[in-house]
Amino acid sequence: MTKLMPATNIRWLYTLVFIAVLLNLSGLFVTIMAPDGALYATIAKTMVLHNNYTDLFAEGRNWLDKPHFPFWIIALSFKCFGFTTWAYKLPAILFLLMGARYTYLFAKKLYNEQVALWSVLILLTAEHIIISNQDVRAEPYLTGLIIASVYHFYRSYTAKNWWHLLLGCAFAACAIMTKGMFAVIPIGGALAGDMIIKKQWRGLFNLRWLVAIILTGIFILPEIYCLYHQFDLHPEKVVFGHDHVSGVRFFFWDSQFGRFFNTGPIKGHGDPTFFIHTTLWAFLPWSLLLFAAIFQFFKQKGKNVKQAEWYCICGSLLTFLLFSASKFQLPFYLNIVYPFFAIITAQYLAGVKGVKSIRAIRVTQIMIAVLMLLLIVALQIFFKPESMTLLTGIILLLLLSAMIFFPGKATTISWQKTAIVTFLAACIVNLYLNLAFYPSLLKYQSGSEAAIWLNQNNPQKLPVVQCLHPGDYAYPLEFYLDSHLFTIDQDGKGEIPPKPFLIYGYPENIDALKSKGWHIGPAIKTFDRYWITKLKPKFLNSSTRAQTLEHVEVVIVNP
Repeated sequence: MTKLMPATNIRWLYTLVFIAVLLNLSGLFVTIMAPDGALYATIAKTMVLHNNYTDLFAEGRNWLDKPHFPFWIIALSFKCFGFTTWAYKLPAILFLLMGARYTYLFAKKLYNEQVALWSVLILLTAEHIIISNQDVRAEPYLTGLIIASVYHFYRSYTAKNWWHLLLGCAFAACAIMTKGMFAVIPIGGALAGDMIIKKQWRGLFNLRWLVAIILTGIFILPEIYCLYHQFDLHPEKVVFGHDHVSGVRFFFWDSQFGRFFNTGPIKGHGDPTFFIHTTLWAFLPWSLLLFAAIFQFFKQKGKNVKQAEWYCICGSLLTFLLFSASKFQLPFYLNIVYPFFAIITAQYLAGVKGVKSIRAIRVTQIMIAVLMLLLIVALQIFFKPESMTLLTGIILLLLLSAMIFFPGKATTISWQKTAIVTFLAACIVNLYLNLAFYPSLLKYQSGSEAAIWLNQNNPQKLPVVQCLHPGDYAYPLEFYLDSHLFTIDQDGKGEIPPKPFLIYGYPENIDALKSKGWHIGPAIKTFDRYWITKLKPKFLNSSTRAQTLEHVEVVIVNP
């Protein structure tokens, strides 16, 4: 077991944890990003407006892609705080912070307080964790729920406590009601993997796990009821281009195994190496340390199997391998095992020995920190974010000063100094992104910009209609608009309110309506539009950005 740090150093670590929490809250007020974030916000908003918490709707149609749990939580937040950006993001961030707390508890039980605190710091500064707390989808919920479930099941087994079993089942059920049945893979992999490797057969086949399966099945009944009520009772509904779609079957099979085998309605193209190169950037600035930690774990702990803990390795690598074999892959899928990755990395750092190893870590991490800092310097020079303020600049300079002078004040241990430098570099980079880059970038999300403008510049409360290309839908416009959003195509078919009304649409679509005899006035307001989740150098360069932009207009349709 690694020697504990002095109490003074532990207090400094708690201060860094506080900074990491603030870092993850720094994107709380940044406009919700399309497509997925704005889509989820719109679905939850529809729930509240129609007081219907059993059915999911998007674009006015039945929606089956994801289970209900995140939408229930978001809807509750909307009921309490209104339809605001921060009311959408706050619950997800709180679930992630709950996951950080459980990461601390789990690591402290497995190792010690030093490893536990560094696990939290690594988790809360992993690049894709911070991105997911700004561009909120289902992953922050899932990350917190899975590590909470693992912790309580672990405590149930080691402390023979049935209350922990009950809580483990509740968290597991909520995870399943967030993403589907694959949520049990890291949970079961962590627990069963440790027992199998240590040949603890009595523990593996303990009656408590049968009870856990039954309880988890009972706790997911609300999800099954909602799906059955919305879809199975209504075979006439058309979903994914087909009628007679079973919501219950989709939940248990098509949404998970269908994607895995590429046989379901939602298909992809798998690459076995996808999550390897994804982890390289998504777990920055700790990714290279993670790979070294996994290598050293098998090299050292493999010689003493029964004395090592295998929960984190089994829970993370089983999930990693299965997702790598899947035909449907997205970068944020691996967020759910980042608590395990954080613990693996922290215990490696806390146990590192040898001058050569420590020097290699120092050189590697300082290079990564410098490269990340150079990245935001390049963004500032070329992108020229309008939202960069003097206050943001002062905060970043203070953190940069702390990165230079604080590590030597906090500790005399070499690897800890390097880890603090790495941590503060991640804070600088991501505070810049959340306070300067993303707010400026989202000015090119025309739907949210138009909604905010319309809410302030439509004194007659004229109805608003969107007219976009086929397959294009302005979720940010629908969420941020204070009134109902109508939808028509460029032929003028769809929901048409009484005239006069306002149209938000592409100039070519508006011209098509004019050619059909619609009485449309000149553009009242024009907005720049860019698909901001698909950034390209030509857009990021302020001198060439104008060449990449589309334009969307707001016009008035007269009787």
